[in-house]
Amino acid sequence: MLINVNCIRRTPAALLRKAGLSAAVLSLSLANAFAAPAFDQPDADFRGSLNAAGVVYAGSEAQLSGRGFTPGQEVILLQNGHTLTPEALVADKDGNLRATVAIPADAATGLHPVVMQVSKPSTASIFNLKVSPKVELSGQDKFELQSQHLVPGLYQSAYSPKSQALFVTSAVGRPPVKQSQLLKVNPKTLKIEASVTPAAQEGRTDGQVQAVYGVAVDDAQGNVWVSNTRSNTVSVYRQKDLKLVKQFEQGAASHARDVVVDQQAQRAYVSSPGSKLISVFDTKKLTALEPIELESKTRNPLSPMSLALDAENGRLYTVSASTNELIIVDLNNGNAQTVYALPGARGAAGVAVDSKNGQIYVASQGSDNLLIVDAKDGSVQHDIQIGAGALNVVFDPKTTLAYVASRGAGTVTAVNGNGEIVANLDGGSFPNHVSVDGEGNAYLVNKSKGKDDPTADRITRIHLK
Repeated sequence: MLINVNCIRRTPAALLRKAGLSAAVLSLSLANAFAAPAFDQPDADFRGSLNAAGVVYAGSEAQLSGRGFTPGQEVILLQNGHTLTPEALVADKDGNLRATVAIPADAATGLHPVVMQVSKPSTASIFNLKVSPKVELSGQDKFELQSQHLVPGLYQSAYSPKSQALFVTSAVGRPPVKQSQLLKVNPKTLKIEASVTPAAQEGRTDGQVQAVYGVAVDDAQGNVWVSNTRSNTVSVYRQKDLKLVKQFEQGAASHARDVVVDQQAQRAYVSSPGSKLISVFDTKKLTALEPIELESKTRNPLSPMSLALDAENGRLYTVSASTNELIIVDLNNGNAQTVYALPGARGAAGVAVDSKNGQIYVASQGSDNLLIVDAKDGSVQHDIQIGAGALNVVFDPKTTLAYVASRGAGTVTAVNGNGEIVANLDGGSFPNHVSVDGEGNAYLVNKSKGKDDPTADRITRIHLK
């Protein structure tokens, strides 16, 4: 997995301010690194970028790879006055380069701005190198875990009390996605009881199917709702036999991600990262309704990720990855919205709610943390370092624990309302999603690092002893 970094053009003065480097230190570092003429030919069309592969910890080595450079272009990396590359990195004939950088054992966690000083032709940029917290495994004796391999590309799961079954989605690879299944799984044995492969996507000749990603159950109508992310829509299957009930037209929900169903109100809500809309559907008539237009207190475009529903109190919760905001929609009051900033969050992705205690849980991929937020005023009660790539979170009212899936760290972490880590459990490769059944069981699904990965594509039932 590649950690996304932002590579931003800067003037020399802005570079100095951003990286905290003095002009004298920067000049000395560059003089020691390579002798390049002052004010040589500038790179007017610079497209180079750097990425760090995998998770970077303090005391480890960061494996960097770059692309988009001019062949033969030379790069020196500097951070806080220190030259990270004793010799200039040289882009190959394809404009690519690689480097291994030692991270000090006392490096602080978080995003560190690194200056790319480039020559032949010359420019300068900054990219953010993330150092993640390493949270040791703990509390295994407090839980019973049972795992079962299912199929490749597991994405999400949802439990139906009426059917007493888990419904699990899977989708493999990037477009054209030809391998996808909706599974019906026995929650006790974790065995597959039924499965269906979505139909081919209309209008395409490359074999792409209506791949399924997000999932929610509607016990009132006996259906399962899934998001068809790649075709910007949703579809509905029957719980009993996984027969397709309704395929909505392409474009019904842009880049559809999460789905939640309010069974009493007969509504399904679908998030759309990259837009400011929550799509709304009538679950009885199976028709699209007017979407909810989300608000932001910033000028940046919204990117709503996970959804959480408090049906009893008529509240819909989402977080925006691009603006790091929590948005609460009052479904009983004309979709009035309350927007809270999330200080300490970067790349907010997962959200869950404990309505009884008035707490909201937010997991953030970019800052590797879990925030526990007071629902009354949006204040952060607790900021817990969870592990690399904290992606999804669910709250279990039965155990009063929140479970966080951290994709980079490969863990699922149980946290209580006081902000204490009760357990940090091995989640296998790339944990992706956690759901609960209301009976004290949590279900984790994870993905694969490759075809020979023994911990891949599993569903794991987690039960507090």
